[in-house]
Amino acid sequence: MLSVPGLHWTYVTVDAPERTMSVTHVPEADVLRRQDPELAEILLGERERQASTLQLIAAENFTSPAVLAALGSPLVNKYAEGYPGARHHGGCEIVDVAERIAVDRAKALFGAEHANVQAHSGSSAVLAAYAALLRPGDTVLALGLPHGGHLTHGSPANFSGRWFDFVPYGVDAESGLIDHEQVRALARSHRPKAIVCGSIAYPRHIDHAFFREVADEVGAYLIADAAHPIGLVAGGAAPSPVPYADIVCATTHKVLRGPRGGMILCGGDLAERVDRAVYPFTQGGAQMHTVAAKAVAFGEAATPAFRVYAHQVVANARVLAAALESEGLTVTTGGTDTHLITADPAPLGVDGRDARGLLAAAGMVLDCCALPHAHARGLRLGTAALTTQGMGEQETRRIAALLAGVLRGDIEGRKAREEVRELTHAFPPYPG
Repeated sequence: MLSVPGLHWTYVTVDAPERTMSVTHVPEADVLRRQDPELAEILLGERERQASTLQLIAAENFTSPAVLAALGSPLVNKYAEGYPGARHHGGCEIVDVAERIAVDRAKALFGAEHANVQAHSGSSAVLAAYAALLRPGDTVLALGLPHGGHLTHGSPANFSGRWFDFVPYGVDAESGLIDHEQVRALARSHRPKAIVCGSIAYPRHIDHAFFREVADEVGAYLIADAAHPIGLVAGGAAPSPVPYADIVCATTHKVLRGPRGGMILCGGDLAERVDRAVYPFTQGGAQMHTVAAKAVAFGEAATPAFRVYAHQVVANARVLAAALESEGLTVTTGGTDTHLITADPAPLGVDGRDARGLLAAAGMVLDCCALPHAHARGLRLGTAALTTQGMGEQETRRIAALLAGVLRGDIEGRKAREEVRELTHAFPPYPG
């Protein structure tokens, strides 16, 4: 077995996790090139973009070739409305097995009594959770969007903000940490039907026990939106929300390294409500190729190699946060517990949006995010993808120095782009 997961892809069988083999296959574009050369060039161009730039977006990762194989399988042809053993279409006996495997692996991986793996995305999973527990007009307490909340946590442009009465809580302006006193005070005064804990830009572990305590005090459901940390949970590198939340919503990509999609975990008492909220209330037929790919990812995440990977993701993130701070950026909360970092580049003389553009031109792809003070925009970046490529703490420090050099104007964009190409060439996402 390779010492650093991600340096080269490995297959790990579920029955015998100690047996591995290197994988150097990249999906061929020959068939598409012959039939539709225009689209083939686009796919090849995107493959080259991913391989020659640094993927620092916290919500992105590289799936394994096995996950890609499932996504490109004939399961894509099968209509499968309903659930295993209770479909509305014939010919589902094979895909039923695939879904049962995905469900069983998810339950085992996260210690959940029930898992629904049909959600098309994290947003779909949150919608189904609300549908299972709430009625339009109910009050919900969630992290405010300016403080790192997701669109589904009450944005007026989203179904959540239109259908429910959201009360936002925030983070302390100085520490950047969730203001627990404010959470408790708002819960007592508004008596919400549900409390949501989770964020798209919070670099620290969330205290699920605290949120459970507050939810119980006011008689609210607790919904954990664990889209970002769920992969770390799978690898034992982050605390699990499953023992505390009534419903856990998550994505299957990001650190979990599976296909783009969602899932829901809950206790047996809510299983039927959750399943009916997914189908038939909010979705139609399941995407069986994606469900099978989720099963593959869950199998991979149950291996010792994935545990090493998840802990390396966090180690790389902590090194990156410290290096960025030493380079002059202001890192919110003073560091990170996860794969995710948010930082203010203002001390280097540039705001978040301009910084993102400068870094994109240099081949470093990341996001902007709200910062917990004024109306400033900062940078959100993560270490999941670069860790999958096999990069370690030495490369992470090099990336921090390069990033800061570009923002200070010490390193010219073209020179930085050459350094990025050199680095990514040494750590290809799909060797071969």
